[in-house]
Amino acid sequence: MKQELTIQLLDTHAGGDVSRIVTGGIIPLPGDSVRAQMEYLRDQADGLRKLLLEEPYGIPEMSVDLLVPPSDPSAAVGYIIMEVMGYPIYSGSNTICTATAVLEAGIVPKKEGRQSFLLESPAGLVRIEALVENGVVEAITCEGLPSYIHTHQASIDVPSLGTVTYSVAYSGGFYALVDAKSLGFDLTLDEERELAVAAHAIVEAIQAERGFSHYTLGDVGPLPFLHFMGPVHQVAEGYYRSRSATYVHPGVICRSTTGTGTSARLALMNYEGLIRPGDKLETISLRETGFIGEFSGIEQAGEYQVVENNITGKGYVLARSDIVVNCDDSLVDCDGLRHVLGNYSLF
Repeated sequence: MKQELTIQLLDTHAGGDVSRIVTGGIIPLPGDSVRAQMEYLRDQADGLRKLLLEEPYGIPEMSVDLLVPPSDPSAAVGYIIMEVMGYPIYSGSNTICTATAVLEAGIVPKKEGRQSFLLESPAGLVRIEALVENGVVEAITCEGLPSYIHTHQASIDVPSLGTVTYSVAYSGGFYALVDAKSLGFDLTLDEERELAVAAHAIVEAIQAERGFSHYTLGDVGPLPFLHFMGPVHQVAEGYYRSRSATYVHPGVICRSTTGTGTSARLALMNYEGLIRPGDKLETISLRETGFIGEFSGIEQAGEYQVVENNITGKGYVLARSDIVVNCDDSLVDCDGLRHVLGNYSLF
């Protein structure tokens, strides 16, 4: 009799973006840090990402977060982020979902009121502040990665669109920032397909023309993200709101505005002198969900003004389930996967 292979999942969402938290079924990965474990998964076991983001188990619009042992003993748990574009070292929505999941699963015991703990992402330690009311996780605030503007107001000729003006921010990945109105978009749900088509063309054109290098990380791969920006409205002293939509190459418009997209917006608003430390920006998605980014400070890194920031959102648990992996199923590709499947749970 064949051994039944299963993967334990806790499905969550934040702002509409579904994150599948893998809590069991994957053996310990080689590597002395979460970053090293991510690199092993990326290079030697990418089948897990493909399995959970493709039919029959998932769709590309989802993300996957694999819980792993942290290398830093001060962290409650480590997590590896997987998306259609690959393995980002950080993600705000995935961090909010992972933090919610570890609380709801009891990995970190809930405490009424505000509580703090650390997670370890491939980018390093992330401080989490959770608000728990009547036993419910009502909000998660996580540190955004230090963000900066790499390129301001460049232009590129894009087939079918003409000349497009864009800026580029780094906020955990490189983002092209494009004014939605300049392309005729109001950032409403009925435009979702057209936004994906336009973003695909812009990202393809930028990738073909140039690459981007981080001031300490160096080459982090071709630009994978585009963030459409709506008009910014001031709704209170130090509080701003803007419609937004984030695209992940190839082909996905995120359900949420994304945490890293919001961090990129804060970096641009700082660069253009529109906000001050302590100010907040609420980004609103096509589905009317939102994240709140807080501009908490600035540091100078060579020629760049780097924005320190925090992202706040709410995560929800959708389902707890076991995925049965049947490698005899013609729809299931177990290549790059079998060697990491096993009857193992971190908790």
